[in-house]
Amino acid sequence: MLRDMNLGDGKNLGTREGRIALDCSVRETRQGNFVISTTDFFFPLVESPYLQGRIGAANVLSDLYAEGTGECDFVLMLLAVCRDMEKEVREICTREMVRGFRDACDEAGTTVSGGQTVMNPWPIIGGVATSIVAKGEFVHSDGARVGDVVVLTKPLGTQVAVNVQEWRVDDKPLWKKCRDAGKLSVEEAETMMHTAVCSMTRLNRHGGQLMTKHHAHAGTDVTGFGILGHAQNLSENQAEEVGLHIHTLPCIRQTVKVNDAVFDFQLTKGYSAETSGGLMICMSRQDAAAYCEELERLDGFPAWIIGDVVASKERASKIVEDVTILEI
Repeated sequence: MLRDMNLGDGKNLGTREGRIALDCSVRETRQGNFVISTTDFFFPLVESPYLQGRIGAANVLSDLYAEGTGECDFVLMLLAVCRDMEKEVREICTREMVRGFRDACDEAGTTVSGGQTVMNPWPIIGGVATSIVAKGEFVHSDGARVGDVVVLTKPLGTQVAVNVQEWRVDDKPLWKKCRDAGKLSVEEAETMMHTAVCSMTRLNRHGGQLMTKHHAHAGTDVTGFGILGHAQNLSENQAEEVGLHIHTLPCIRQTVKVNDAVFDFQLTKGYSAETSGGLMICMSRQDAAAYCEELERLDGFPAWIIGDVVASKERASKIVEDVTILEI
């Protein structure tokens, strides 16, 4: 529908034909600098309002980092306060959401400089993040080349983990299916959720900072469309006629088993939604090895080479038939 509504003016930078961007709007200012801006918000997926706030901030900042910048100049916070909660509960939850959001922004070296608050049936938090950069301080998202490899900086499977947690806490039939079939113990489910929360709250800041240093050619972050959905969006955005062939799927431990035996989230098909997922970056193989090594040293978590950039007149991306699954 939006394609028919004549949005944009063809002057976005880093996108094929200046179309509306994948992750951010990148615009040249009258003074010759560049403004990178994005907006996103986050519905409750975790029980802790504090963690919800942290995840909401990490999620919106990730779009900036996908443009190859590790700096955010300021954030406008978007906050929806739950009108259906009792007053005391509402005040506690709202305060904790905002505290988590602020703490993540502090970690990112940025500040909340304003925003908007409304009453709503559900608590929601997110924001508008903005970076002002000079030429050479960000990565155009349309430069992937045949022969590049594809790097991923966080594991997949957050949707599976979050849903399993809901099944378990509410003792839903799908949890009973997990338990009775011997597919998942309580301890394994708790570990899965812990891994997912650690991933969702971790900033992609270092990943973004290192993109220009290691000569990245294009990038995006993996969120609601799943890894294959975002790979396809990225390939369609390139100046060259290329596709991304994904040969490795790093997944949170036990999520593939749940996906295959209990409920099909389309995790191994590439369409399971991620929240605050990793950066997916195209760069040369040599640069990718150095990038992954330095990122692991800074973050304490691995990144993986998961695919190849190949010639494709159709700009088609896919997961190869003999894909390798890594349990993380």
